[in-house]
Amino acid sequence: MMSGNEPAVYRQPEPGLVGSAHPTIDLRMPPAKHLVIVGATGAVGQEFCNVLRQRRFPVASLRLFASQRSAGRTVAGVNAPAVVEVLTPKSFAGSDLALFSAGAAVSREFAPLAVRAGAVVIDNSSAFRMDPEVPLVVPEVNPQVVGQHRGIIANPNCSAIIMVVVLWPLQRLSPIQRVVVSTYQAASGAGARALAELEAQTRAVLAGASPQPVVFPVPCAFNVFSHNSVVGPDGYNGEETKMIAETRKIFGEESLRIAPTCMRVPVMRAHTEALSIEFADSVSVDAARAALAAAPGVRVVDDPARNHFPTPLEATGGDDVLVGRIRRDPSIPDDRGLQLICAGDQLRKGAALNAVQIAELLQPGV
Repeated sequence: MMSGNEPAVYRQPEPGLVGSAHPTIDLRMPPAKHLVIVGATGAVGQEFCNVLRQRRFPVASLRLFASQRSAGRTVAGVNAPAVVEVLTPKSFAGSDLALFSAGAAVSREFAPLAVRAGAVVIDNSSAFRMDPEVPLVVPEVNPQVVGQHRGIIANPNCSAIIMVVVLWPLQRLSPIQRVVVSTYQAASGAGARALAELEAQTRAVLAGASPQPVVFPVPCAFNVFSHNSVVGPDGYNGEETKMIAETRKIFGEESLRIAPTCMRVPVMRAHTEALSIEFADSVSVDAARAALAAAPGVRVVDDPARNHFPTPLEATGGDDVLVGRIRRDPSIPDDRGLQLICAGDQLRKGAALNAVQIAELLQPGV
């Protein structure tokens, strides 16, 4: 790594498709970013601005883009209020960093254009996550792969991020053989419209009216239902498939066995997950608790005497993934199993914060 006194060297990608071979010397960014946010009026887009501002990320200039219906809106921005513009193929001129959270179709169309214009793209959609040429990064787990990018870096699925931040320090105690995970996912994970739907339906039910689902397939107020992604021929929905494939890629362990069940719950913000973990060797509760307490991005909330464990309310607005109820799994022999629960703000660590942390890895001197 360079020291903070040495200049960063940024090699602009050559024209052509993202992933085409070209020499790479140092793909870290210059200190002050000419920054573009795509999907700026969505829940994650707004959280991008919040996180950048709170972490005092160096922004030389900022342009915010969204669809035609959002054009002309003024939002908080980072250093000052900013007007939202319509995204076009020419939106990336002069930019060196682009944060995308506008869906996979938009990313597939516009991310390569941003790269050709000279920007590094950090993409929050599923468009490039499983592309072998694109690093899939959680900074607490695999920061070393950031330098392998060819213009695009993928931000993982929110549920996968929350899980791997907790699993990684345990993986270093003993190789993980199998994970059974059940998720309890907040409405806002489906976007700002879903969050508004939960609020409206809750008010309706409390007023004696019937909730009318629009974003979700069934009422979300006072209800629990299978995650609203498409169910594949193997019986797993899209969220579950992402948790399996993305965790394996982040860990570099294609044989890791993962059995997820993903559910929506009537929570405004922050996902909760219950994990049963099988290790190759014996791992004690005390060793696991100590490893988690020392891990970056993790806060242990584990007080059986007061029945105080992670909750989505406590995780909301925070940067850490909360973990607790750390206990032995009696169904796994030889003390090789543990159970725990974790909760994390999926708009922050599960999306915007993770993306900004990736951008920080591109900073000279890091």
